[in-house]
Amino acid sequence: MTDNKRHENQREEEPKKVSFKWRLIVWCFNLFLVTAVFVAFYVAIIYFRMPSLDAILNETRAPAIVFMDKDGAEIRTSNKIMGTPVSVDTLPPHVWQAIVAIEDKRFFTHGPFDTRAIFRAVILNAVRGHFAVGGSSITQQTAKNIFLSRDKKISRKVQELILSYWLENRFNKNQILDLYMNRVSLVGGLRGIDAASRAMFGCAATELSIAQSAQIAAMLKAPTTYSPYRNPQKNIDRARVILQEMVRQGYIDINQARTAASELAAAPGTTDTNLYRYWTDFVTDELKSQIGIMDSDVYVHTTLDTKLQNKITSVMPSHVGGYQGAAVAMSRDGAIRAMVGGTNYQVSQFNRATARRQPGSAFKPIVYLTALENGMTPVSMVNDSPFAIGDYNPKNYNEKYYGDITLATAFAKSVNSVPLKLTAQYGLDSVLNMASRLGVGGKLRREFSTVLGASEMTLLDLTNVYAVIWNNGMSVHPYAITRVTDVRGNVVYERNPSDTFQILSPDTVGYMTELLGDVIKPNGTGHRAATNGVIGGKTGTSNDNRDAWFVGATDKIILGVWVGNDDFTPMGSKITGGTIPAEIFHDIVK
Repeated sequence: MTDNKRHENQREEEPKKVSFKWRLIVWCFNLFLVTAVFVAFYVAIIYFRMPSLDAILNETRAPAIVFMDKDGAEIRTSNKIMGTPVSVDTLPPHVWQAIVAIEDKRFFTHGPFDTRAIFRAVILNAVRGHFAVGGSSITQQTAKNIFLSRDKKISRKVQELILSYWLENRFNKNQILDLYMNRVSLVGGLRGIDAASRAMFGCAATELSIAQSAQIAAMLKAPTTYSPYRNPQKNIDRARVILQEMVRQGYIDINQARTAASELAAAPGTTDTNLYRYWTDFVTDELKSQIGIMDSDVYVHTTLDTKLQNKITSVMPSHVGGYQGAAVAMSRDGAIRAMVGGTNYQVSQFNRATARRQPGSAFKPIVYLTALENGMTPVSMVNDSPFAIGDYNPKNYNEKYYGDITLATAFAKSVNSVPLKLTAQYGLDSVLNMASRLGVGGKLRREFSTVLGASEMTLLDLTNVYAVIWNNGMSVHPYAITRVTDVRGNVVYERNPSDTFQILSPDTVGYMTELLGDVIKPNGTGHRAATNGVIGGKTGTSNDNRDAWFVGATDKIILGVWVGNDDFTPMGSKITGGTIPAEIFHDIVK
């Protein structure tokens, strides 16, 4: 009986063991099913949130703006711009071979991703303890760097995989490589190897040598780190590695590699500095007002004189010290030849050339023009003595009064009482009307402090006032753009010069030119600006030395200079329009 019972117990236990195994299998299957459904659901959500796969083949970047100077030379490119489309079939083989050799040597044999490269990258990164090696294929890079953001999110990685599979099924390997070469971001915001080739070496991608091809391929890993401008030696060192890989993979022989290595050198192209950024920002605003929203790349032909711009940029920092400065230069017809809005664009993008500040005595010519129109001449006698209008009783800068003097002397010494007396004599409305005729009356306050420059205006506006005087009294309309074309050369916009008209009579202009010439003589406030070719100028200093100005002219340009603090705090008591601004003017035009 004992043996029978033992067999019965075993038969009773066996169904229990089978039942447990079955439950484990069912549980695992359900877990797998739930996980698969979750993953599929997640992938589906990511897929439906993606843009149209066909639509992403079209370029969606903001239109590029290529800025040209007055001579037609390119000075800067805003936004990404692409070069001429290239392909494996049209390029010399060594161009695309350099890319494949360093970026994805098994590109033509693996699928959307290279399993061996990924496995190797995982092992090496684990051994080194940090991310040091990548394993992305060219197909993945095409999806990641061109179509997607650089956010390190799981959703972006899923999108990358989806796009990679889609690319491999939609295009052949050569077409994917073409897409990569034409869209990859490289030096200075340019896209595509043709744009980089033209910027770096001044030639089309179809003309690249083996050495140049290696230097362009060197940037693919990290365009900033291996930039031929910022880090030319790093670019060259990596290019040597690429040449070695090309030999190892049979694309070139050792002699070709040695010849190419001897040709490696810093790219002769020029880096995109900040020398023109205040200018191009200003022009961009002007461009929007002229043609509105842009839907294609454009070439903007401007009035900029790069030599003059470079001269101003080099001169100003050495004079202003810890202060800020700005300068505007224009031709007599209103063409703006240079604009510097600060001492360092990288530190501050605020354009002080278009900021409103108090012009101080630089406003006084408007008062004197009113007097000259009413019959006075430079030799007319005026009296410099304390004078008040109600509670307003400003003193001369040095609190010294000269008594009876000529109008010319009063102007040259920039006394305060005389323009106030002239305004009282001819009426404040007459002065404000003159300012309106010269283009600066719109925002001036109707008070006597305006006569001494208490109402704010921009350096650009003030320089334009003086341009009218030195343009024989004819109207001047400042402009920065002469023509805009698309990439095919079609004219999108062309400046239509405005009709000019006489604002000031020839006699008034002649007398005012004489007064401005006296300012730069040895006894004038602007004598430090005097040098060969300078025909006149005017200083200006606002209350408490917060702003210092000098506007002067040669036979070719009118140049305005401002110095001050962004927070409107006073500068040193010895800083006036006749010191730093006049000295800057002198060093620019000498």
